[in-house]
Formats: sequence, C-alpha cells, structure tokens
Amino acid sequence: MKFLADENFNNDILRGVWRRIPDASFTRVQDTEIAGTDDPRVLEYAAEQGYIVLLHDVNTMRGYFYDRITAELPAPGLFLVHKQTPIGEVIDALELIILASDESEWLGQATYVP
Repeated sequence: MKFLADENFNNDILRGVWRRIPDASFTRVQDTEIAGTDDPRVLEYAAEQGYIVLLHDVNTMRGYFYDRITAELPAPGLFLVHKQTPIGEVIDALELIILASDESEWLGQATYVP
C-alpha cells in the first residue's frame, strides 16, 4: 500500500507509523515533481501512480475528488484526517489499515480516518 501525504500533512503521523511499520510506503508531495501544484494535479498524480492520498484539507480536496468521480476519471483513495484528531489515534488507524486491508479496497473512496 502506497501513500502520498499532502504538503500540509502532519509528518509526526508519518514518523509514528514508520516506527511501528518500518516498511510502510509514504511519499510526501513536497518530495515529488508535483510539489507546489494545485489539488486537482495532486489527485491526478496519485491516481496515475497508484497512491492513496493522506490529507488534512477535508473540504477543498474532497470536492476535487468528487469532481473526478463525476467526470469518470480514475480516482485514488483519499484518507481525510481532521487536524484536531489526536495523532496517536491516526497512527493506530493507519497501522490497522496497512496491516488488515489492501489498497484496492480504497480506490475511488474518500474515507475519514479514524
């Protein structure tokens, strides 16, 4: 399972998951060629590369995600994490998702975590 963390995603969450699952696959948008681009391009890139997107922007990005669904374009999985959710709860949820599911279950789905 491959994750693409949006530019404003909390890196403490990524580090926490890596401590528990060292081979977890996270890529940060800022470490790719699409750094600084708009949300529709991030979603397009994630769909092309087979990523599940992790983000805190639960309003704007979600709208662009549903625009892709409506337009019948490939859509990545989208994991929406409220910024006020305790970090430990998010780490626990991502650990469970990684260990107990397959990325194909999340394609084209927008899911709040936890």
